[in-house]
Amino acid sequence: MGIIATKKMPIESHTHCFEEITYEVDHLKVKALQMTPYNENVERIVVYLRGGKGQVGRVRAARLMQFANLNTLVVGPYYRGSNGSEGRDEFCRADLNDVTELVRILKKKYPKAYVHMIGFSRGGLQGLLTFQDYPADSYIAWGGVSDVRLMYEERVDLRGMLRRMVGHPKKNKEEYEKRDALKLIDSKSPPILIVHGGKDWQVGIHQGYYLEKQLQKKEAQYDTFYQLEEGHVPRPKAMKEALNYIHAWMKKIEEQKENAQSH
Repeated sequence: MGIIATKKMPIESHTHCFEEITYEVDHLKVKALQMTPYNENVERIVVYLRGGKGQVGRVRAARLMQFANLNTLVVGPYYRGSNGSEGRDEFCRADLNDVTELVRILKKKYPKAYVHMIGFSRGGLQGLLTFQDYPADSYIAWGGVSDVRLMYEERVDLRGMLRRMVGHPKKNKEEYEKRDALKLIDSKSPPILIVHGGKDWQVGIHQGYYLEKQLQKKEAQYDTFYQLEEGHVPRPKAMKEALNYIHAWMKKIEEQKENAQSH
C-alpha cells in the first residue's frame, strides 16, 4: 500500500529531509522516522532497528544521522504500540511485519538501492528474524540480543517484562522457539557483522559470541568487531571507530555484489 502520510520534522540538516512517515501493516497505522537525501539519489537504504520498548530506546534523529551519507536514506521504525503507532508491541512476533513491510515499500520506490539492516540491543533479534525476508544485502547486530533465552537468564530486571510479553522459558517454550532466529540462517544467508562491547552489562558480549559460534557452525558469511573495553554504547572515540568499520563493511558488501553481478 505504501506510505499513507508524511509529517515534516523540525530537524536541521543541510543534506537530508527528516519526516515521520505512516504506513499500513496488518490494518494498523505504524510510524517511522525517515531521513531522505535532498538530492533524491538514493543508492543505499539503512533500516535502523531500535532497542528497548515504548519510550525506552526510542528512535532519535542523531542515531539515524550516524549511518548516513549523501546518497543514503535512513529509516527507523517505531514498532506497533510505540510513539503513536497503532497496535501492541509483541516483542519480535507480529511487529516483525512492521520491519519487512517498510523494507518492501522502500525497495519498491528505490529498486536499485542496497539495503542494510542494523539491529541495536533488542533490535538485534528483530533484525535476525527479518533480514532474510526481503532479503537485505547485509545485517549488522550492534550490542544485539541474539537469543531471547539468554536475555531471560542474564537480565533478572527484565524477567517480569519478558514473562508478560513472551512467557516463561519453560512454561511457554513454544513462544521462545518462535523467536529463535538462528534456525533460519544458513550458508546462503546475507552476510552479518557482529559489533559488541566487552563491558556491555545490558546485553552481555556472550550474546555476540553465541551468535558468532552459531554462524560458524552454519558456515554463514560473517565478520566481528569487538570493543572489549566498551559498554552498551561506546565512548566517543570508540563510537567513531565502530561507525567507520560499519560504513566500510557496508561499502565492501556492495562492492562484492557489484563484482558478482559483473562476472
